[in-house]
Amino acid sequence: MRIALYPGSFDPVTRGHVDIAQRAAALFDQLVLGVFDTPAKNLLFTTEERVDLVKQAVSHLPNVTVRAYSCLTVEFVKEIGAKFIVRGLRMGSDFEREFDMALMNQRLDPQIDTVCLMSNAEYQFISSSLLKEVAEGGGNVNVFVPECVAVALKKKLFRPAKTS
Repeated sequence: MRIALYPGSFDPVTRGHVDIAQRAAALFDQLVLGVFDTPAKNLLFTTEERVDLVKQAVSHLPNVTVRAYSCLTVEFVKEIGAKFIVRGLRMGSDFEREFDMALMNQRLDPQIDTVCLMSNAEYQFISSSLLKEVAEGGGNVNVFVPECVAVALKKKLFRPAKTS
């Protein structure tokens, strides 16, 4: 059985993430979306919220599961019995970072291969950080995120109008 891990912080999960997950699910017998518990980022959503949103976003994919993890990614790959790490590439600058991570992961465990999928052109500019900025400013992010995420962003970022 070919098992792969698609790791990320998914804060929040975007349509670009879902696109990569759908395409990876077609390549592997089982795909685990690993929600990294403690990334070196300013998180908007808790781990539990991120896991729940990712589960909702990929619920239509029967061979996909979602789990939180807090160890090194290569350790989590071994824990779930996978041999592959899936990564999405949006632009050239992503390649350098992903290349470095793939080499490090291969050095840590030569049995693990990294598979990079190019983002669909319509999602190449979408990043979770940029989405959060747009949402915080009151912009409409509905076309960039699954509906469950749009609702969660509105709840999380709702600011009542100021009264004078």
